[in-house]
Amino acid sequence: MTNPPGSRLLLTRRGFLGVSVGALATVALASCAPAATWVQPDGTAVKDAERRRGGTGKVTTATLAAAPLVLDLAGKTAATWAFGSTPAPVIRLGAGDTLKATVRNQLEADTSVHWHGLALRNDMDGVPPVTQQPIKAGASFDYEFIAPDPGTHWFHPHVGVQLDRGLYGALIVEDPNEPLAYDDEWVIILDDWLDGVTATPDQVLEELSAGMGDMGGMDDMFMRMGNTLMGATSDLLGGDAGDVYYPLYLINGKPVDDPTQFTGKPGNRVRLRIINAGSDTAFRLAVGGHGLTITHTDGFPVTPVEVDSILIGMGERYDATITLGDGAFPLIAQAEGKRARGFAVIRTGAAAAAPAADVSIPELTSSRVGTAQLLAADSRVALSSRQPDRSIAIALTGGMADYDWGIDGRRFDLTQPLNAAHEIREGERVRLTITNDTEMWHPFHLHGHTYQHQGDGPRKDTSIILPKQTLTVDFDADNPGLWIAHCHNIYHGETGMMTVIGYRQ
Repeated sequence: MTNPPGSRLLLTRRGFLGVSVGALATVALASCAPAATWVQPDGTAVKDAERRRGGTGKVTTATLAAAPLVLDLAGKTAATWAFGSTPAPVIRLGAGDTLKATVRNQLEADTSVHWHGLALRNDMDGVPPVTQQPIKAGASFDYEFIAPDPGTHWFHPHVGVQLDRGLYGALIVEDPNEPLAYDDEWVIILDDWLDGVTATPDQVLEELSAGMGDMGGMDDMFMRMGNTLMGATSDLLGGDAGDVYYPLYLINGKPVDDPTQFTGKPGNRVRLRIINAGSDTAFRLAVGGHGLTITHTDGFPVTPVEVDSILIGMGERYDATITLGDGAFPLIAQAEGKRARGFAVIRTGAAAAAPAADVSIPELTSSRVGTAQLLAADSRVALSSRQPDRSIAIALTGGMADYDWGIDGRRFDLTQPLNAAHEIREGERVRLTITNDTEMWHPFHLHGHTYQHQGDGPRKDTSIILPKQTLTVDFDADNPGLWIAHCHNIYHGETGMMTVIGYRQ
């Protein structure tokens, strides 16, 4: 295929896989460096690391069938892709247990599953073309790995923009020595939704990839242009809140007009496991008439903090506890800066009238907003004091005008995924400094590791980085392989804001 003179080549993961699947093993895993110099996903070092994890010997099995599905979204039908339902049924296992998950691809496209937040073995991370070949249409793949750390995690595809469909679910790894006391637990998955309603994610990607050009003079305008949302702004996010128009915002797969119902008893303490599965939307979550106590972020415990709401970027997870009042209360996931919301109802009294979906609650306007900057890692999970052996600095670059999102001014090249990869070696303490040189916020995600925010901050794997700000984190290089680091705005990552942090032998 040749491109017209002067055209800009946009090599998406979808396009790459469509023309190059047969060459994946040699092109992707070897890339431009001799294969022997990089720790390969199926190499001895990865297998040795898995053996050192030991594990409990207990095995949890699951089958995920990726297939077309028509959803009923309060009277709107939406043709999408899902693992039987949206979200998929929760997968639960204990820390140290082994998960054996068979993924059957019943789609007409390649797919994969990434187990977001787990420091698992590299060849099970689910990232074509870096860690595996894609699961081809009609084929299946068996994921098998030890889940090393307890926490709230989730799973989703890592092919193209499939995340913006219904292919996701929660993965809960239980702590066998759980110190947190609570009476009940609710898994809450937030999502921005357009698939099958206004467009497909691939259509949105094509529209965005054309770029927005010079939009000067429109900063104060809030309007929809096709699948693009202009003028969505948030002080909490440092300006531009997001650029994709979504007609619906879901909580556990249900829109505002058919809200999810949570039931409990007055006085009970409930653990909320909150996951942002959205693709372009940060949510500010609050419960009317209730405060929230943040206990974990991205699976790891923090010193508890009392807040009225929590700001959650794409890919982030927060655990919080509430003590239930008597009545019916709104649980609102405000689409930050987008003038819309997800909505659910908490009911502890059968006779209580349900709140209106557009109810105003003071918790959403309170200054007590939970963010990572407020949090400190619990002493049980804080990294040991140690000077870094290696420092890596990366810059998030690009913008909406040309839709040229990248890292260090370079767009990720799927034909050479190890080109400009950042090398580390097993046993090192690594300091990673990420500078956001763009005019928009980015949720930055590192695969295969958890890092700690500098200054005794929280342990995380996904962090909001505001425009023109820098985040410095430390992590231990204790999980060999080739690991993706990228923006978890799926449209930013897919068009180039991605890199590899790889172990050298």
